[in-house]
Amino acid sequence: MTAARLIEFEESVKWIDDRIFAKTGKRLDSLQISILEATLRGQKYPQIAAEYKFSTDHVRKAGWKLWKLLSDMLGEPVSQSNFRALVQQGAFANSNNNIVNSNNNINGSRDCSEVTKARSPASPQPAQETPTELHIDLGDAPEIFNFYGCTNELATLQQWIINDESKSGDRLPSPTRIAAILEISGIGKTTLAMGLIDIIKTQFNYVIYRSLRFSPTLETTLTNLLQIFSDSSEITHNIETQISKLFNHLRQYRILIILDDVQALFSSGQLAGQYRSGYEDYQLFFQQITEVPHHSCLILISSEKPREIAELEKFNLPLRTLVLGSLGMAAKDILSCHQLLNEEAWETLINTYEGNPLWLNITATLIRELFGGRVADFLQYDMPILDESLCWRLEQQLQCLSEQEVAVIVQLAKEKEAVALSQMLNKIKLSPSDLIKAMKSLVRRFLLAPQEQVKTTVFTLNPVVAQYVKTRHFP
Repeated sequence: MTAARLIEFEESVKWIDDRIFAKTGKRLDSLQISILEATLRGQKYPQIAAEYKFSTDHVRKAGWKLWKLLSDMLGEPVSQSNFRALVQQGAFANSNNNIVNSNNNINGSRDCSEVTKARSPASPQPAQETPTELHIDLGDAPEIFNFYGCTNELATLQQWIINDESKSGDRLPSPTRIAAILEISGIGKTTLAMGLIDIIKTQFNYVIYRSLRFSPTLETTLTNLLQIFSDSSEITHNIETQISKLFNHLRQYRILIILDDVQALFSSGQLAGQYRSGYEDYQLFFQQITEVPHHSCLILISSEKPREIAELEKFNLPLRTLVLGSLGMAAKDILSCHQLLNEEAWETLINTYEGNPLWLNITATLIRELFGGRVADFLQYDMPILDESLCWRLEQQLQCLSEQEVAVIVQLAKEKEAVALSQMLNKIKLSPSDLIKAMKSLVRRFLLAPQEQVKTTVFTLNPVVAQYVKTRHFP
């Protein structure tokens, strides 16, 4: 296909995709796009089936439905025999009078209630109901009782996964194939993903959640996923074949897969994002999800940034990462649920515990038990005070650190102000190379926060973590 023909085809597919989405609330799937592209090349159904590894009957049925949909949309017959001519005539060009105003696209700046209601970019349209073929398998997903804030984050994820433009208006290479939700434990990553499901589930045929907290091998994970689509007796134990079959499903259907606790796949005592022995296949699998064409999406949830994600971000690939920050003043709802007193002091409490929902829930329980719910009385003591339960959770994270990382956080816990890398070299017995690697790893674990100052970058340790490090005896 020539460059001019390719541009012509891409513009036509964009036109068709936008109008199908406006009409049905669904995007073109990979098979439909393949049929359009192959038809433009003059291929027939048997050739398309052979190239894309589908049965001829399946491709023919998919083609018949597609041509009927296009005929209804264009107001004239569209078929495999005349599609190429219609493209050349500009029947599917943006100059057509049937254009839907692009301003009707879902606006990522809406509040949560508006985002929840948004199902289709065209207005007025009835709310898109869950398709009859929708299959939701949340497996061992936790039940979410309360959802606080995160309006902007929800809108951003929805924009990445469902639409094909960023919030700034920049064209993305395609709807996001991997969305990584990252931050320190307790910040609400899983809660955010569960809230997202309720908003975008109508755009998928399958929604699947799985936790990797018990460190399943890739073969185990793939087998678990493939069992959703076929009988277990038909599933091979060859990873390459399993991946190939999964990609067939990712192309045939629109699938949302959420893999939680990705950090459980990484080695303890090593730098961040290094896979345990026997788990390296995950790295190649995640890379394939990003690079191989399909219209599904994989959401990764982790308290450590996988190395391959950091590397793939450098290229113009359909991969995005969302790092959650403080819950901010939305965390007041948490304190209200605990019926704490002295509301004028709540902001100080929230800032002290970095707006982390888990940390605030643990601390609020402590305030109720020992201070009768009086936040002002609690804040009279040196902050932050760490409850035993919070210490235990912090310990789980610090046990994963390498010796070099431990040396860095012990030194940073002593510092009263942010420190530059050059200053750290004079205070710690590490080579420049080891120090840089350790600090980079701590940033990827979200324990260390870089801050830009005039002509230099300085680093601070998470204050809650710093308080725990001061009380913990490191060998």
